[in-house]
Amino acid sequence: MAEEDMVPFSGRTPYATTEVLEELTGLMGMVLPITAMNLLVFIRQVVSVLFLGRLGSLELAGGALSIGFTNITGYSVLVGLASGLEPVCSQAYGSKNWDLLSLSLQRMVLILLITIVPIGILWVNLEPIMVFLGQDRAITATAATFCLYSLPDLLTNTLLQPLRVFLRSQRVTKPMMYCSLAAVALHVPLNYAAVVGLGLGVPGVALASVLTNMNMVGLITAYVYSSGRCELMSWNVGGIARVVSGLGPLLKMAVPSCAGICLEWWWYEIITVMAGYLPDPTTAVAATGVLIQTTSMMYTVPMALAGCVSARVGNELGAGNPHRAKLGAVVALACAFVIGAVNVMWTSLLKEPWANVFTGDRPVRALVVSVMPIMGLCELGNCPQTAGCGILRGTARPATGARINLWSFYFVGTPVAVLLAFVFEVGFRGLWLGLLSAQAACVVSVLYVVMWRTDWEVEALRARRLTAVEMSSCSVVGESEGNASDEEEMGDGEVEEETRGLIVDGNTHDHI
Repeated sequence: MAEEDMVPFSGRTPYATTEVLEELTGLMGMVLPITAMNLLVFIRQVVSVLFLGRLGSLELAGGALSIGFTNITGYSVLVGLASGLEPVCSQAYGSKNWDLLSLSLQRMVLILLITIVPIGILWVNLEPIMVFLGQDRAITATAATFCLYSLPDLLTNTLLQPLRVFLRSQRVTKPMMYCSLAAVALHVPLNYAAVVGLGLGVPGVALASVLTNMNMVGLITAYVYSSGRCELMSWNVGGIARVVSGLGPLLKMAVPSCAGICLEWWWYEIITVMAGYLPDPTTAVAATGVLIQTTSMMYTVPMALAGCVSARVGNELGAGNPHRAKLGAVVALACAFVIGAVNVMWTSLLKEPWANVFTGDRPVRALVVSVMPIMGLCELGNCPQTAGCGILRGTARPATGARINLWSFYFVGTPVAVLLAFVFEVGFRGLWLGLLSAQAACVVSVLYVVMWRTDWEVEALRARRLTAVEMSSCSVVGESEGNASDEEEMGDGEVEEETRGLIVDGNTHDHI
């Protein structure tokens, strides 16, 4: 191969241009359907808010309060825990360990079933909790009604979230997009029938969302069975005892993954709370709502990229291809910077038309316009940071991402936001400058770990050990073939010696 056809990385590992293009094509083939699916889920929530607004200002305020409460206490936790499946399922699929793939899905469903019990108790007691915190009683009562009728959605998400990760880890993305499209297409008719036709009001909006998610689960489950994906799943691989016995190791992945996602997710809610303490809280909170809806829409792309690069990196490490795993990480980070740059441009050029879409209130619009360029700069850091956290999950190091988010958002971003907004009286812009500082700290830390502190050969060895956990008692024919040749090349003793101190504590070589 000619020297000019090689693309260097970090001055050490050359990649052929064809390899880079192949990886980019494969990654985009996964990212685009997942982005579309995320946008459909976002649209579903927007439709719910629109129907709440149709009912009246009290219903809109109560629904908004309930949506915020359920996001913080429920959905963020379930999504975060389910993301703990990413390293296990992706690496198991790469190593053709169908047994571990199946068991991990069952274990995560069990973990989420246990988790929704305390979450459900919180949701049932939303009203006394909010009243204790000083919220308006009328708004709180409406929020409690919405939350109560949303309870079945907890059970739905115990299947929906793990199934999404299970399929994405196998690079199956388009079917999920089509299933989401079909379910969301029915969301407007369901809302219209419940709210207008049956006159159910706030309970009708909540029940329509529940039914939409049930439709998603039903369609995805039907796909799994009709496509033959269920053949990868061994439902009788040792009974409930074997499923329960592996909960501990999976929780070691799931809890840090959950912490990393929730720490970032919750910080945006903290911005809303802090905005309420500014001199003109009504205007500030309204502007915050517009900006958070905007950043939520933009987040659908890096979130999809993070999930897909996690799957690709995990697949390659599980298959024993550290060279390809490293390439996937580099290509994803490059794409993330491009996405961030696009967000910087449009938030600066289209800030006034965009603000006009959401509100005609001049003070609110002025605040939104003044902050949108800052929010765009935040995305320049948020996109590669989110992709980097996906890479860390793909290498089974979610705890590293959690530490980075904790340090960046709460020990950098929060003090900067408080100082600028309240001490130096910068005001509303100070809160978002705090977010900018947090994102800057995040992206620098993530790039340092992924680009300079990651030994991809070691990560491949760690992946072998992770996917070999269930291999000793596999009952699926041929599932250990992927590791058989490796064992011949490197004996157990040699693997143990080379990975000692790295497998037991997977983060020993990249502490922040």
